[in-house]
Amino acid sequence: MNILKVNGIELAYDSYGSETDEAILLIAGLGTQMIRWTIPFCEMLAARGYRVIRFDNRDTGLSTHFSHHDTLDFETLARTLMSGQLPNIPYTLEDMSDDTIELLDALGIAKAHIVGRSMGGMIAQLVASRYPARVLSLTSIMSTTGNPELPQTSPEVMALMTRPAPNPREDEAGYIAHSVAFARRIAGTGYPFEENEYRSMIREEVQRAYDPGSIGRQIAAIAVSGDRRPQLAKIDVPTLVIHGAEDSMFVPACGEDTAQAITGSEYMLLEGMGHDLPTQLFETVVDGIVRTARSSVKDSI
Repeated sequence: MNILKVNGIELAYDSYGSETDEAILLIAGLGTQMIRWTIPFCEMLAARGYRVIRFDNRDTGLSTHFSHHDTLDFETLARTLMSGQLPNIPYTLEDMSDDTIELLDALGIAKAHIVGRSMGGMIAQLVASRYPARVLSLTSIMSTTGNPELPQTSPEVMALMTRPAPNPREDEAGYIAHSVAFARRIAGTGYPFEENEYRSMIREEVQRAYDPGSIGRQIAAIAVSGDRRPQLAKIDVPTLVIHGAEDSMFVPACGEDTAQAITGSEYMLLEGMGHDLPTQLFETVVDGIVRTARSSVKDSI
């Protein structure tokens, strides 16, 4: 595990593969840590001839947390946004995209292939649109555009995601059960739900860092980011949009909208996949990322 000071904060990261190979940077989703990009997945990508870097976003894992800020109340956040005002939040998705570029700077990487999942997909989209000279290709997985006309996440799923969880320091079993129940709800039905693996990962996340307020701060950053389609229209690198046909967090229309907003992008709809990345689909997803990355080389010739 490594720590670098970037953009006024500290980011924790690790990497796989040779430092002389082209870099693939993996950006994690809402409230989750870099270990959601599992070691087998990273090693599978690295075996294709890439340096694979994963990191903890700000406010997660071993990176800098913003727990000194007040915990955000979702009803207050919604009322503020509906009134046309911007809430006072500690950071935005643009700040998180800046973190990504400054991490590349600190590592001495001029250009990289950017891959993001869920909220990480939103950050990856902003990186590609705001820093075109730094991005070789883009893969946006299970993400969305911020288009207000798209179907919204169901109130039932939002309630499951935002309901208070037991404190794992006092009731680890209850916290893990709470987290596994949500993971099961948003998973697809096409592949076995790997409960033991989820339990182990959630336990590892708690051991690395526990900050119950971080997910609210990141939801606020998403909420104020607005409609990103004008920025997506600027992206001109090879782009792959991957989405699960059974995604209940961001329904497939969200993936379709992302692909439509980025000229020339490829859309990959995966049957049986929800808002998760089953191990059975690792090879399919890796194949897509690598195919997109290699097309950037062809485009430069």
